[in-house]
Amino acid sequence: MDDSLETAAAEALACTLCSAHLPLGPRPVFRVSATARVLIVGQAPGTKVHLTGVPWNDASGDRLRSWLGMDRDRFYDVARIAIVPSGLCYPGRFDKGGDRPPRPERAPPWLGRVARLMPAVRLTLLVGAYALRHRLGPGAMTDRVRRFRDIGPAIVPLPHPSWRTTGWERRNPWFSAELLPVLRATVASVLAES
Repeated sequence: MDDSLETAAAEALACTLCSAHLPLGPRPVFRVSATARVLIVGQAPGTKVHLTGVPWNDASGDRLRSWLGMDRDRFYDVARIAIVPSGLCYPGRFDKGGDRPPRPERAPPWLGRVARLMPAVRLTLLVGAYALRHRLGPGAMTDRVRRFRDIGPAIVPLPHPSWRTTGWERRNPWFSAELLPVLRATVASVLAES
């Protein structure tokens, strides 16, 4: 069996397993590369990302790029940065607002499979509670992010960069003062490696 990154990506793009549960239909959104040094694991695409097919192409992506100290061109350099959400397709919204969690059927197998096929990855950013739970198991998001030094150095836990995080950042000033400088320096160092 050919288990190359290209094969895995093609199969993920063709996946329709969750079709009956996806309000906008399947549209897997991710970017992978055998040369990527950084892997960004998010939650699941939102509506804007689903419509454009570009990961983190929304206000949350703007905030994430701000946290990383990175412009769009560098962020979307697939040769250096891979982006694979915990759920590849937009899962829909709850009746009272907010996006649903990633569909459970195939998200972890796709993520694990493509991650194994990207041997150059040296740093994984876990962005949001679902990504943290998928990789690190159950636990409180704030505690995980606060203990970033214990979890790293090859993994950096982050909250989801939605507008809701603004209040969380005010209540947790250590995030901007301690974690973000380490995050920026670590990402820059990993990307500078040849």
